Amino acid sequence: MDSVFPDLYVIRHGQTEWNVARRHQGRLDSPLTEKGQTQARDMGQMLSRRVAGRMDIQSFSSPQGRALHTAQIALTPLGWQVTQDARLCEVSYGAWEGLTRDEIDAGWPEQAAYAEQNPVEWNFSSPGGEGLHDLKARADSFLRELTGPAIVFTHGVLSRVLRAQWLGLNEYEMLELPGGQGIIFHLSSDGGHRVIEK
Repeated sequence: MDSVFPDLYVIRHGQTEWNVARRHQGRLDSPLTEKGQTQARDMGQMLSRRVAGRMDIQSFSSPQGRALHTAQIALTPLGWQVTQDARLCEVSYGAWEGLTRDEIDAGWPEQAAYAEQNPVEWNFSSPGGEGLHDLKARADSFLRELTGPAIVFTHGVLSRVLRAQWLGLNEYEMLELPGGQGIIFHLSSDGGHRVIEK
């Protein structure tokens, strides 16, 4: 697959306490669980098998605690440092941050029905939050400044937007991309979009 961007290894942070509680974290944070730390270690081993010894790969992370902690654990076997980049932060959920879906539906009942009909737009319709255009601009800016292959530690929504931008997908095709924690998404000119699992 041809892409104007360098090859990427895209990693979502490991499981957090708020992931377990099903709370929207956005720009807020919660610590990695034991499982999340194990996921980070496992991803570090997966990376080591693929990129150890390569000098052409840079590593970047969202500065948010859960992503940065995942990066620090995962990069330990490689002995690599990570560069923080705020463009890799998660979508801001504005007034919805820290809330569960049930709490959002109760506080904004008009949004509950909207979510069923417009799943893409719902993620970017929180009061005071970021729109999809904002995330696309951040992702595009980051991608266009890359000078070579990179490992990227980020978040669930931003990961999908970043991968969609790399692949040239629209927002509806973006929904079809796989998600998850404890796995690595490899975007490459010779293989497109691959999921690397333990």
